[in-house]
Amino acid sequence: MRLRRYVGDAAALLVLCAALVAIFFPYVFILIASLKDVAAINRPLEWNFTPTLANWAAVVRSDIPRQAWNSLLVGAWTAAISLATGAPAAYAFSRFRVGGDAARFVVLSAQMLPPAVLIVPLFLLMYTIRLLNTPWAVIAAHLTFILPFVVWFLIGFFDDIPRELEEQAMVDGCTPWQAFYRVLLPVARPGLGAAALFAFILSWNDLFYALLLSGGDSRTLPVGVAGYWTFRGVELGQMSAAILLSITPMVGLSFLVQRYLVRGFGGGVIKG
Repeated sequence: MRLRRYVGDAAALLVLCAALVAIFFPYVFILIASLKDVAAINRPLEWNFTPTLANWAAVVRSDIPRQAWNSLLVGAWTAAISLATGAPAAYAFSRFRVGGDAARFVVLSAQMLPPAVLIVPLFLLMYTIRLLNTPWAVIAAHLTFILPFVVWFLIGFFDDIPRELEEQAMVDGCTPWQAFYRVLLPVARPGLGAAALFAFILSWNDLFYALLLSGGDSRTLPVGVAGYWTFRGVELGQMSAAILLSITPMVGLSFLVQRYLVRGFGGGVIKG
């Protein structure tokens, strides 16, 4: 029995090690590529090279920092607007059954549409109201698929909150809006945090809308990273450095929100 347990533990350890290698190898490869010069990058299997920070210096001197700031603003505004409008909508769907169960699936209809279907009317609309090539055009486009996701995501969290909480709040003198704001939202903090994270990541990673609706100083980070694919070829070293700059904030934010979610599940007004 002991031998069988050791064999099982060893097999599980091997599987975990293989999974870790498969997950982290692309990041290690990109990091190494960002430290290579042009000649060394053309020999990807050669590990004996002299590291250089020339690619990082070129990225820092380029438009990538400004584009990262644009992505941060677009993602923050998109997440904030999605939460501010999506949380009340999800509450209405959950508590008052607005439109019935079928309406919940209608909410996701925007995500079922290919982006190419919406880009022409969005482009014409932004051009007409003079918002083309501004961050607001990208924010408006992102809301078309992020807001329905946030609403759908939060409906499940509100469904799991006992109705007795808001009923007790109303007995104590709260209006329905005060019960929602003071009681339900604190309980739903884990869901709000997760929804905000997903909304920000979806906005941060979008290339299609940002490529067609932004321009000049309003371009976002994915557009800047894609710009290293030039007519001369792919500037792999600088692209690798830019990719690492784009994923580092998301990794850090994921860990921060993960700790927040753990605290949120342990807090709120529901105590055992």
